[in-house]
This record gives sequence, C-alpha cells and structure tokens, in this order.
Amino acid sequence: MNKNMGMTDRIIRLIIAAIIAVLYFTGVVTGPWAIVLGIIAIIFLVTSLFSWCPAYLPFGLSTRKQQ
Repeated sequence: MNKNMGMTDRIIRLIIAAIIAVLYFTGVVTGPWAIVLGIIAIIFLVTSLFSWCPAYLPFGLSTRKQQ
C-alpha cells in the first residue's frame, strides 16, 4: 500500500469531514442525507489518516510529491 495522497489533499479531506460532522451534530443535516454524508466523512477521515486513496489506483493518480 503505497501512499498516494499529498498533504494538501489530506488537509482538504479533513476539512470536509469536519464540516460534515459539524452539520450533523448541529442538526442541519438529518435523515438519509446524514447517513450518506457520514459515510463520506468517515471515508475521507480514514483515507487522510493513511495517506492512501483506493479510488486513485485504477487511474494511476497520485497527489503526493515524489521524493
């Protein structure tokens, strides 16, 4: 599992996950949309923590700077 996410990509995903969490816990988002957005937030959080996005693999994408 090679890392394929750069720092900017990780930060953006964490910010989006945080925004979704705030919307959920303040009651702005409810019902089925809350579930869908919650799943997206969890995926963004996990992929950011591991610096690896499986959706990038089929396309050969990487936002990580090569060292």
